[in-house]
Amino acid sequence: MTLARRDATQPTLISLKGLTLSPAPLPPLDPAFFDAAQTARAWPFEEARKLVKRLEKSGKGEALFETGYGPSGLPHIGTFGEVARTTMVRTAFRLLTRDQVPTRLICFSDDLDGMRKIPDTVPSKEAMEPHLQKPLTSVPDPWTNEFDSFGAHNNAMLRRFLDTFGFNYEFASATDYYKSGKFDAVLLRAAERYDDIMAVMLPTLGAERQATYSPFLPISPISGRVLYVPMKEVNAKDGTITFTDEDGRDTTVPVTGGHVKMQWKPDFGMRWAALGVDYEMFGKDHQTNQHIYDKICEILGGTPPEHYVFELFLDGEGQKISKSKGNGLTIDEWLTYAGNESLGLYMFQKPRVAKRLHFDVIPRSVDEYFAHVASYQKQDTAARLENPAFHVHYGNVPKVDMPVTFALLLNLATASNPETPEVMWGYISAYAPGVSPQTHPHLDALVGYAIRYFRDFVQKSYRAPDDVERAALKALSASFSALPDDADNEAIQNAALDVARNIERYQDHTRQGPHGGPGVSGDFFQMLYQVLIGQERGPRFGSFAALYGIDNTRKLIEDALAGKFLQAR
Repeated sequence: MTLARRDATQPTLISLKGLTLSPAPLPPLDPAFFDAAQTARAWPFEEARKLVKRLEKSGKGEALFETGYGPSGLPHIGTFGEVARTTMVRTAFRLLTRDQVPTRLICFSDDLDGMRKIPDTVPSKEAMEPHLQKPLTSVPDPWTNEFDSFGAHNNAMLRRFLDTFGFNYEFASATDYYKSGKFDAVLLRAAERYDDIMAVMLPTLGAERQATYSPFLPISPISGRVLYVPMKEVNAKDGTITFTDEDGRDTTVPVTGGHVKMQWKPDFGMRWAALGVDYEMFGKDHQTNQHIYDKICEILGGTPPEHYVFELFLDGEGQKISKSKGNGLTIDEWLTYAGNESLGLYMFQKPRVAKRLHFDVIPRSVDEYFAHVASYQKQDTAARLENPAFHVHYGNVPKVDMPVTFALLLNLATASNPETPEVMWGYISAYAPGVSPQTHPHLDALVGYAIRYFRDFVQKSYRAPDDVERAALKALSASFSALPDDADNEAIQNAALDVARNIERYQDHTRQGPHGGPGVSGDFFQMLYQVLIGQERGPRFGSFAALYGIDNTRKLIEDALAGKFLQAR
């Protein structure tokens, strides 16, 4: 499919005023899956088994999952992916333990971090400059007046989506945790074991950084900025640090109560130790630092959690997606063109393979999702646990009848240029009598997505047929004219194949046809889509012609032969 370029850097802002943020309850599990889960091979089960062994060894009576989020920019789908994948592992763990071990998922926001640079997505960079290096929860909301801070706005954006998707989680703010004293005990321990932490960190730094490095970042009492300054003194007995503030004077503050935060690498380990985290996955960009996080956690008296490292998402140009740059897809953008189930499937598939996260991946993900749902209804219990739809829905897969694929709907939209869903439904109802928006609400939603996707992205690029192709199209139209009005997609496809088999250009001598002659090259159907639809390829042509209608398809051929599509460009 040919896609039009679109500016994906601008955030989609939805008013959140008066919004009630409420995580969903933990979904129930079907005990019928408990036995089969013990031998299930899907990757969430493999991860969950590590966690089962961990708790058996520690004797801990609860499993704590964590995901981390840096609210320096608007949440992107990669952020959501961490929560979705972690929830898949959580579900697998519940099945393996027959739901007898309590579980919790903490979504932690590092909103006490200083704003090191101004995101490209804000309306006015000039207005943000005075707030550089201030904690994200001390920076004004640049978009609206609905939130107390930049960090609070982005946290709400994240939570809005997590709630919409139905996650069960506990939201945690670094600002709240530091200021409320929840980290105080471990921060005091960090002061006591300051030299041990420095012994881990200094070898990872260059000489210049070593000279000024400290795992503690004081928040200036003068400016409110997060300061990257060396320590003059770390007093473990008093639980204080002394540093030179921005006015040049030595200043002493406690390490507790939100007066300091830790550098991000020690912060990882500190948080694991303070909260008792059992499981956390993160992107490949963290992999080289994993051993640092683990060592810091151990120094502070904790046991490092089980890890799972996933590959990074790439944008349409193959570059790593970034919240601050705003490249790649936002959550709202995906949900403009497809349902959240397709997004869940995209997260489940091959998490350790780098994948492009751009608009052109959406149609395939949609159709793959519905294919898995259709297969699920025919599978036994063991096979269902390997089906991606099981993990997308955390064990509660709906029954969905989808008589038309998303790819077909997109090609139908390309051929019919619909102004309203009613136009599309006219073709669908003729193709599948008895199917309506009322009987098939999932299909009705898909029609709306297809129209929006077509309008925003699909570019038509017709070409003129050569002499061989013109003869083939005339023969195809004549063949279709002989078909009965109720011919199904198989009959239409076979009629097209019979035409192609008699044309040397489209004969595939590596394959054998049903009557002993050569098979048909895919070049024939590519030609049909290029000349008739203005696309490089499409779904099975017989299915498209059946949906669009034989008479309408013949009219396409007539118009293409007359050069009408080329004239319209």
